[in-house]
Amino acid sequence: MPKHERTLSARGALVYSERRPVLSTDRFQNDFVELFNGGATAVDISGWTVQYATAAGTSWQTTPLTGTIPGGRYYLVQLASSAAVGAPLPAPDATGTSNLAATSGKVALVRSATALTCGASAGTCAADPSVEDLVGYGSASDFEGTGSAPAPSNILAARRASEGCSDTGDNAADFTAATPDPRNVVSPAHACSGAPAAGPGGAVHVDVDVASALSLSLDRPSLSFGTTGAGATPAPIAENVTVSSNNTTGYSLAVARTAFAPRDLPLAIGATAPAGASLGPALAGGALVPIPVQPAPALTLGTRDSPSAGTGDTWPTRLGFSAALPSVPTGRYSATVTFTAIAR
Repeated sequence: MPKHERTLSARGALVYSERRPVLSTDRFQNDFVELFNGGATAVDISGWTVQYATAAGTSWQTTPLTGTIPGGRYYLVQLASSAAVGAPLPAPDATGTSNLAATSGKVALVRSATALTCGASAGTCAADPSVEDLVGYGSASDFEGTGSAPAPSNILAARRASEGCSDTGDNAADFTAATPDPRNVVSPAHACSGAPAAGPGGAVHVDVDVASALSLSLDRPSLSFGTTGAGATPAPIAENVTVSSNNTTGYSLAVARTAFAPRDLPLAIGATAPAGASLGPALAGGALVPIPVQPAPALTLGTRDSPSAGTGDTWPTRLGFSAALPSVPTGRYSATVTFTAIAR
């Protein structure tokens, strides 16, 4: 079967190990397919389906699956019966109504309840990531590998070699015509090489409490406009503000400052919103907006209505002046700008 990055155990994923339609001189009363877990770890197949399509068809019938298949165990899916001929199957683990064609068809194990639409030509179903295993038999239009599995007969079934362990991704190589031997989840386990069948085990409950998290960091702890003079408008300086939040309702980012000492100066800010966030209306258009002086209410730079990106949201800001510097005495003028992230 195709090897997708969704294998379920160290050995691989679940596979079809046997399938058989009812024929007029059949040994069993019902069609059936048999699944096998060749790994050492149990697999929960709740929500999965066994699906059937005719040899050339792309319309698939679905049979829902439930429960868990332990490592090294089988799972029997009983399907339609054309007549009360032959013996009853062992107790099935799932039942459906698909009527498998006797000589050619396609059967898929799908990790979804959605019916497939593939199968018109070889390889089309293998490209679907929900397909866990595919068996085309007889003259089927789609199959795994170089060709389809052999067609069953009135006394033989299509069986995967090595009791279900052979999985080279080639239906023609993995399956042979053999005497049917339907097995269910309580049948004796079979261990594939390197994967012992599951024995007695125990379970442990694991939990973790994830607390609400909200953090903020700045690229630069201090900024300097250097030496300038009255009437000048120094060029803005960039400062990136990164906010990390796991709050499902998001956060808002605000800014405020202290007054410059010994006299205040018209400090302002511009900002750009990161992907997934919205810029505050006052900053639309890229203009520099005066930063409120505490204790006045802070200026909202923007908001996000969902958790931040995995590495945090980076808000590019520019700190500058909204007007030319006034005529003030010489000296150093300092203020503190505070960015605050607030959970919504």
